[in-house]
Amino acid sequence: MMKSKIVLLLALIISLPGFANISLPKIFSDNMVLQRNANVKIWGWAKPGEEVRISTTWDKEEYTTKANNKARWEIILKTPGAKGVQEITITGYNQVKLKNVLLGEVWLVSGQSNMEWSAGAGITNAEEAIAGAKNDNIRFFTVAHRTAENMQQDLDGKWVESTPETMKNFSAIAYFFGKKIQEELDVPVGLINSSWGGTPAEAWIPSEAITTNERLTKAAAMLPEVEWGPKDPGLIYNSMIAPLAGLKIKGVLWYQGESNTDNADYYKETFSTLIQSWRKQWDEEFPFYYAQIAPFNYGDNYAGVKIRNAQRQVLELPNTGMIMTSDVGNIENIHPKNKLDPGLRFANLVLKEVYSKDIKNAYAPQFEKAEVDGRKVKIQFSHAEGLHIDEQNKDSQFEMAGANGEFYPAKLSIKNNMLILKSAKVKEPKLIRYSWGNTSTSNVFNASGLPASSFVTEL
Repeated sequence: MMKSKIVLLLALIISLPGFANISLPKIFSDNMVLQRNANVKIWGWAKPGEEVRISTTWDKEEYTTKANNKARWEIILKTPGAKGVQEITITGYNQVKLKNVLLGEVWLVSGQSNMEWSAGAGITNAEEAIAGAKNDNIRFFTVAHRTAENMQQDLDGKWVESTPETMKNFSAIAYFFGKKIQEELDVPVGLINSSWGGTPAEAWIPSEAITTNERLTKAAAMLPEVEWGPKDPGLIYNSMIAPLAGLKIKGVLWYQGESNTDNADYYKETFSTLIQSWRKQWDEEFPFYYAQIAPFNYGDNYAGVKIRNAQRQVLELPNTGMIMTSDVGNIENIHPKNKLDPGLRFANLVLKEVYSKDIKNAYAPQFEKAEVDGRKVKIQFSHAEGLHIDEQNKDSQFEMAGANGEFYPAKLSIKNNMLILKSAKVKEPKLIRYSWGNTSTSNVFNASGLPASSFVTEL
């Protein structure tokens, strides 16, 4: 009898409202930025069946839902373009208030060390950048390094305002990007940094996208074990990206590729799979912009330039864009100290394509097509206005090959923004390539001062 009374008492206690607790993922917290002018999903946990009510300071509407039998709830909020500090109140058996919230532009930045690299780790003009970093309208969220065998529901991190102290430990490229678009748009900017130095793309992709693809499984097996991070498919995705899926973002910035030089021949498919798998998880074809890796001495091979060419080819995917870094890199340092230019190039591209701003220097010249004219090859680039050769690096980086596949240097001339190639050793051109070496630094620029990408193509 006594045992039955204890069981009944416990059941009554557990059923009392005071023992239920509305809780939220850490990405929803004080100081956060929510995407403006959008339908934004907020979710969390509560007692199954518990009514959850949400009110905000930007409208008078109260949103209501109930936690399901898995103790999860979600609500879609419509956000305006309202400026100023906002609050969100979430009420059930308890109450949670999110304070100092802003409505603005939210960008997820990710990749390996060049995206993770902070001003505090050493960049050009670090002291000046750190000193000027106070800006209440820029907010940072840094995702802590974690791995998991299965997809997680939450992650570690917190939202903070941009100050000299917080900025110096945040992604420098992301900060310079955010600072530029915040100034140009005059709206708050939220930057979520989920990056991990020295990691291959496979670790950032859902494992089933790799294991169900024979070629990608083969590519993943080529990656070496390293002491500074995981290589296995899905391990980082599960813990550092999956918990964010569904959060309304404006787009993604990505800087990675150096750690895939061991399976460079597969990178186009691998990277394309990453982009498509993330969009699938979000159920949205959001803009995805990425940096082409800089020239670096990877050894006596073509691994680095193959990655650069693969990144160029991934532009075939819709709503993607690539910034160039070949002219701001360092062939002896895989971590170039110039993070300002990549950040500004990301910003210019995004301001042009996403926000329809009149930006003149958003695009680098990109190979478009080539045609044979006798022994000559004529090459057309997109964004080729003012095409010219760098005065400090005039030697032609173009090569031609015939049917035997043996490449020879080609003489280069430029006429009406068209490149014309010719080689005395190639009578019938079948292949051409440009800046084809790990340490080759592009010397073809357009009027915007941006360099052309390495490429190889059949004719």
